[in-house]
Amino acid sequence: MATKTSIHPSVNELYQRLAEDQLSNCFDRFDPQEKIRCNYCELGVSCQLCSNGPCRINEKVGAILGVCGINADGMAMRYMLLRNVMGTSTYTYHAYEAYKTLKMTALGNTPFTITDKDKLYQMAKDLELNTEGKPEDVAVRLSDFLIWELYRDYDEPGKMIEVYAPLKRKEVWRKLGIYPAGPLHELKDAAASCLTNVDGDYVSLATKGLRLGLSCIYGAQIGLELVQDILFGTGMPHEMDVDLGIFDADYVNIVFNGHEPFVGVALILAAKEAVNQDKAKAAGAKGLRIYGSIESGQEVVQRFQKDEVFRGLTGNWLTIEPMLATGAVDVLAMDMNCSPPNLGPLAEKYGATLVSVSRLVRFPGIHHFLDYKPSEVREIAQKIIDIAVDSFKNKRHGKITPKIPANIQKAITGFTPEAILKALGGSINPLIEVIKAGKIKGAVGLVNCTTLKNGPQDYVTVNLAKELIKRDILILSGGCGNHALEVAGLCNLDAISLAGTGLSEVCRSLNIPPVLSFGTCTDTGRISLVVTALANALNVDTADLPVAVTAPMYMEQKATIDALFALAYGLYTHVAPDPPVMGAPNLVKLLTRDLPSITGGRIAVGSDPVKVADDILAHINDRRAKLGI
Repeated sequence: MATKTSIHPSVNELYQRLAEDQLSNCFDRFDPQEKIRCNYCELGVSCQLCSNGPCRINEKVGAILGVCGINADGMAMRYMLLRNVMGTSTYTYHAYEAYKTLKMTALGNTPFTITDKDKLYQMAKDLELNTEGKPEDVAVRLSDFLIWELYRDYDEPGKMIEVYAPLKRKEVWRKLGIYPAGPLHELKDAAASCLTNVDGDYVSLATKGLRLGLSCIYGAQIGLELVQDILFGTGMPHEMDVDLGIFDADYVNIVFNGHEPFVGVALILAAKEAVNQDKAKAAGAKGLRIYGSIESGQEVVQRFQKDEVFRGLTGNWLTIEPMLATGAVDVLAMDMNCSPPNLGPLAEKYGATLVSVSRLVRFPGIHHFLDYKPSEVREIAQKIIDIAVDSFKNKRHGKITPKIPANIQKAITGFTPEAILKALGGSINPLIEVIKAGKIKGAVGLVNCTTLKNGPQDYVTVNLAKELIKRDILILSGGCGNHALEVAGLCNLDAISLAGTGLSEVCRSLNIPPVLSFGTCTDTGRISLVVTALANALNVDTADLPVAVTAPMYMEQKATIDALFALAYGLYTHVAPDPPVMGAPNLVKLLTRDLPSITGGRIAVGSDPVKVADDILAHINDRRAKLGI
């Protein structure tokens, strides 16, 4: 039995089923790996990039340099940069898919529509594009422009960063030489720098990492989220059901999983057609339902209401295997990112069919490959529904006994910069006033994965959030950590009772929870827009604001590139577990002690929720004092 499972009762209940059925799962796989971990790798002083290696740094045996001559600091930062190349690549992939989908929609080649026309015209105006003609004409121009933004080189600075970055930060970035090109250019340069015998200077590699982080946010993240708003609507707060109790095994159930909402939305549209509901009923089901899992699900719950077809969000990536163990899933449709590669045996045992809807997703047990293309998404959705109906029929002959937990939690989702402004009466000034008055001490962006490294699942995330709101610190959350807070009940109005006196007063007056669900890891960029608005309104640099970032249970490469952005953006950035750089003393000094005087940001570590919250509050109070509030 695993020593680390979950803080969520529904996951623990279904983990027991996985254990009883002797099926491999993330929780059980963690313990044997913990016994054989390499200290060199954990410290970041191990390299396997060329045939001279693996090389390790160990002063006790005189191995102070790798065979090529790289030292501990260069080795650790090079590995960190390479990881961030992967993270930026996935965000950029998503951005391209979003921009292409907008164009195909404008040309009439998808089942989608241009929903937020006001945002379309405003974005085109902000970027100084021609806004004449029909919305579809403007959408084509915007999509072509944003695709070109991905490719911009250093001779032609990107327009997105000029429009959406904080006024005072842009000059800081220019002086430091980290004002970025488009993400495809930065990816090229960063990846090439990680080649053996190219760049062994940790400062140079860190500089490239900061530039990569900025290009990721402004070249990919902000654009893709704004485009998805244009396509599917800009989120506004509404109530949604979350957790594994949302399933009903008497229905044909399709779960879409990953980070992109396109197939999920197409499935919802197709499932609402009477002909598909009739197919499900003809198979013996009560009907057909669609559910979201992890980030793809979060993208949709931010924008769509719960109804008889779309039922809500299951949870984060560590919930996927327990979700299959409900026996209620007929199809798991997986797009780019965060589908564990050993789902095949679980799908077979519990009667689910695995379908890849991304050319990136491939692993044993997937029997259907319906790779997403905007012009084919209507047909892809229909094929998935047909597969799900067949899957339902095949397993409803006494083969699978459903086991669905009773747990259903209410969460208020759909917070955006626009939603916050609406709640404040159209101006950021009321938020500034309650911060000045000390009712809200400051704000923290919690943008996070989930991991078992400092687990159980979601332990640090949930408990740190409780400590922060207790200290009158407002949380804007995104990513798998956001799902953790939703499932734990921190994103509904009942959570106001857990907040400090000042924050609870503000939350009651605005009818909002103390944790605002901002969406996915991709919404790091959207969260930054709120901070940018605060900085511009106060005419100060972002580094001077009483705000911070935390990733208390980060897991993978998309989280680390978000952290590099936060450092370039000038923010106190807490990460846990410890990143694999601790064996590189000069690099650690740069990130924790020297960087504040360079970019204003710095890294903090630690997994004790109380101490981390105290340290964040101390930073926020320091910034308040410097602002004279």
